Amino acid sequence: MSMDEELQATIRDLVQKGKGILAADESLPTIAKRFRAVGVESTDETRRAYRSLLLTAPGVGESLSGVILFEETLSQSADDGTPLPRAAERQGIVPGVKVDKGKIPLANAPGDVVTQGLDGLADRLNTYKAQGARFAKWREVYPITDRNPSALGIAANAEMLARYAAVCQEQGVVPIVEPEVLLDGDHSLQRCADVTEAVLHAVFHALQRHHVVLEWMLLKPSMVLPGKDSAHGAGPDEVAHETMKVLRRTVPTAVPSINFLSGGQTVEQATANLNAMNVLLPQAPWELSFSYGRALQQPVLETWRGKRHNVEAAQNALRLRAQLNAAAIKGRYHPDLERAQ
Repeated sequence: MSMDEELQATIRDLVQKGKGILAADESLPTIAKRFRAVGVESTDETRRAYRSLLLTAPGVGESLSGVILFEETLSQSADDGTPLPRAAERQGIVPGVKVDKGKIPLANAPGDVVTQGLDGLADRLNTYKAQGARFAKWREVYPITDRNPSALGIAANAEMLARYAAVCQEQGVVPIVEPEVLLDGDHSLQRCADVTEAVLHAVFHALQRHHVVLEWMLLKPSMVLPGKDSAHGAGPDEVAHETMKVLRRTVPTAVPSINFLSGGQTVEQATANLNAMNVLLPQAPWELSFSYGRALQQPVLETWRGKRHNVEAAQNALRLRAQLNAAAIKGRYHPDLERAQ
């Protein structure tokens, strides 16, 4: 199979109506923090057991088309000895991997950050492919303050995302491009919309410069939301309206799917906002789906708490959350479904 055929096959398997992507790619410090909140120590074995729980949950492949894994998970196995990427494939879930190496301050741009990890990326991708990964994800982060993100911050982060995406496609790996405008702060909904529009314009200009094929990539943006400390909240209809306005101005129709990140929202908010977007624009030129981490996993962690006897209940919690978000992709979610469970 040629590289082009590999890319097209992966897009076909990832972009399925009514299915989204599970983000299970927490770094070691992040998963330690999540585990600590439910009284679990982060060790090689607890991380393996937890991610095995996620990937072997019966029926979860009915709502998930892909999973983003942390690097170590590619070499770990389920309880029966099956490599975890293979366990995902058995459910019809395409394995992928986070390939960035975290953020650092951006020189000469106080308050802005940029993500590391381009050095040796092509070689790492070849290793990950041999372990079963068919797509990758890279995250750039944009804080909102009175002066951030700066023009330099927006340009530098767009360039990194485009360079990463180009290397991925050259290796036959589908890139997920993730520009996350952070929820931290007291900024207004309109301020978030303005920043998101500027960010996405820069990202797609950079992707064009680097000859990235838009049909063979996915976009993982944040929704347009007021800052979490803002005095003025926004309901799902308003979030949907502002987010769709920005996306229609910035994202080419060649992109097959937009898989939103949940970025600090509650599990219910993330689902309701996704649903509102699909209700508002049922004939959107892209699939409007999800690539959620905590908004899928939080109920799972709270149920599991590191106890083997809680595994089945935790898997049920994952399957339910995935089903509710799958309903939101079709515009069929209603808050009453939360209470009906």
